Amino acid sequence: MPLSAVKAVAKGQNGVGAFILQCKRLDFHYCDWAGSSKGMNAFIHKRLPQFARENPQIEITVSPRPHKHPVVTGHYINGREKAVCVRNMTTELILEKANLLKEASGEKLRRVNKPVTSVNESVRGIWSPYHGAQYKI
Repeated sequence: MPLSAVKAVAKGQNGVGAFILQCKRLDFHYCDWAGSSKGMNAFIHKRLPQFARENPQIEITVSPRPHKHPVVTGHYINGREKAVCVRNMTTELILEKANLLKEASGEKLRRVNKPVTSVNESVRGIWSPYHGAQYKI
């Protein structure tokens, strides 16, 4: 029996085949003069270069915002933005907020009523207490 190649490649469903990071850009805004930007200035000089090396898939921009509190803004592929004010925070907390924005999906927060969502209907159908065997005591 001769060997043959696979005729078709399996197609991924629901994004299982590839992971696409939802965050495409992080903006770091700071003020040189204000005391609330002290942690952000330290973060930009000490931690941001390493953060940028670890995340080459994210575009990072740094821009001054005079006389305003420091802000980290995430831009996502669905067109939405999320902004987090980081005034008076330490470099570790700013790093946590940057990671939070990096890992977010960009979707609005919404209540989850059913923990599992599926495109396919249930094999068993919808459960009802009026179906099935009736027991008499």
